[in-house]
Amino acid sequence: MRAAAQRAITAWSWLSSLILTGAVAAVIGFLLVKGMPAINMRLIFGRTPALEALLLRAPVLDGLWPAMAGTFFLVVTAVGLALPLGIGAGIYVAEYSRGRLKQGLTLLFDLLAGIPSIVVGLFGFSLTVFLHHHLSHRIYPSLLVSALALAFLVLPYLIRGTQAALENLPARIRVIAPALGATKMQNILRVLVPQALDGILSGVILAIGRCAEDTAVIMLTGAVASAGLPKSLLGSFEALPFYIYYISSQYMNPRELRQGYGAALILLMVCAALFGVSLLLKNLLAQRLRDR
Repeated sequence: MRAAAQRAITAWSWLSSLILTGAVAAVIGFLLVKGMPAINMRLIFGRTPALEALLLRAPVLDGLWPAMAGTFFLVVTAVGLALPLGIGAGIYVAEYSRGRLKQGLTLLFDLLAGIPSIVVGLFGFSLTVFLHHHLSHRIYPSLLVSALALAFLVLPYLIRGTQAALENLPARIRVIAPALGATKMQNILRVLVPQALDGILSGVILAIGRCAEDTAVIMLTGAVASAGLPKSLLGSFEALPFYIYYISSQYMNPRELRQGYGAALILLMVCAALFGVSLLLKNLLAQRLRDR
């Protein structure tokens, strides 16, 4: 009976993996079929010569280049703001908090992870209006406001990912350095964090994906349809998620719909590039920590 149950669980696990893999492959394949024919230099740079646009000599008025640049700067800024605080809070919860304090913090971060993005966007917009009226009339919805809102949105993923990665380390790894005379901080920074980098990276990748795909937050806090390249952190910007939402809801002909599919495929490529950079930085950081 036990052997039959194990075979059933194994079969169900394989079937679930195949279903999920097939679903992901179907989505990517659908985007490739629909989006690849639309991807060309005209889609990205419009009527502006590519070299002129890359050298910032001429604006791109009818292409995706400003939205690609805006998405990149938005994700990098949001993750850069959230990463130190998220990893630091995750280390504190995993290594320093105890008892009811730890339970309360864990519950709080789980609740934060469940907050709808539209609520975070509305909060960011309301905060901008408040600061505009009471602090400075130069404060408007902008790239910085969107990045701050997204950083708040992804903080729980970074915190819980770091916490889980540290708590799941084997006990033998935890005791080796202290047994040789290392302090708790040295043990955390030179042993535990390098060993947990794979788990921490999972939280970072999830945060990058969430920042890159979210539309509700940026729609309320700074993204517009035709802002051009981001000029500063306090200016408005374009972003691929907002463009996809805009074009898919208001397209006038099949060509514009194909452009939306092309933009979705480009967004996947941007995310893949950011994931690759994250893996490279993780390997470099792990090597540097091991060499200390």
